[in-house]
Amino acid sequence: MRALPLFVSALAAAGGILASAPAGAVPVVFEGVGAAPAAITPTRDAFRAAIGGGTVAGANGSFGGLRREINWDGVPDAFADPNALPANFFNTTSPRGAVFSTPGTGFLVSANAGGATPPLFGFGNDFQTFSPQRLFTAVNSNITDVQFFVPGTSNAATTSAFGVIFVDVEVAGQTRLEFFDAADQLVFSRDALVGGNQGLSFLGVNFTTEDIARVRITSGMNTIVANGVLGNPNDDGVVMDDFLYAEPTIAAIPEPETYALMGAGLIALALARRRAARRTGSKTIP
Repeated sequence: MRALPLFVSALAAAGGILASAPAGAVPVVFEGVGAAPAAITPTRDAFRAAIGGGTVAGANGSFGGLRREINWDGVPDAFADPNALPANFFNTTSPRGAVFSTPGTGFLVSANAGGATPPLFGFGNDFQTFSPQRLFTAVNSNITDVQFFVPGTSNAATTSAFGVIFVDVEVAGQTRLEFFDAADQLVFSRDALVGGNQGLSFLGVNFTTEDIARVRITSGMNTIVANGVLGNPNDDGVVMDDFLYAEPTIAAIPEPETYALMGAGLIALALARRRAARRTGSKTIP
């Protein structure tokens, strides 16, 4: 991990936002917990403001071309519980530049109320929504990997910020975000705060010096196997609501002037070494 974080926290009990860290530290961590959506909304809004893009969504969850959001609520019934959500749904059907993968067997988006399938994955006493009324989970795994593409294309991209709203984080140290660069090297990791039964936990990280190609989301220790069925009823089951992230873009290619400056620097270094070698009477490799 190569960066020192700045923390921006919203405390439900105090209803405020706190920040403390060395000046200029990166990345910036936004985190908050609460029993109701209103408790974490200020932290979510601060994260939105840090990325930019305003508050009004355009097509495919785009906010001013600066930010994308996924709240699951527009997913059609054909791709909701008990039906699987295609891993590339949010880069093809609704192109937002995010493709999912998991060691498990797939992904589920919860059903809406009033249908044949119970909402909230069948766990109404454990889960709630931040933005009604669908939630998201991997199936047969607690791991979801998110990789980024230029929306609607197969061109790999990176993002500079990513955040998630978790539901029902009850055990510390089991729910986290891990951030990987284009070389698939881990650059930062942060555990989500405990929100308690049915509680909401927001965790978002905004980078200023890293381009993030993959985010690994670990949600608790339990797994949802099917509606109303857990892999282990004794472990903490955590699901997800909104995803928020900076617009995926292809990393900038250095301008020709940059290459020219690099070349000039190398030539200057070589000349300096030759002059030093002449003064000491040593030989240099031509």
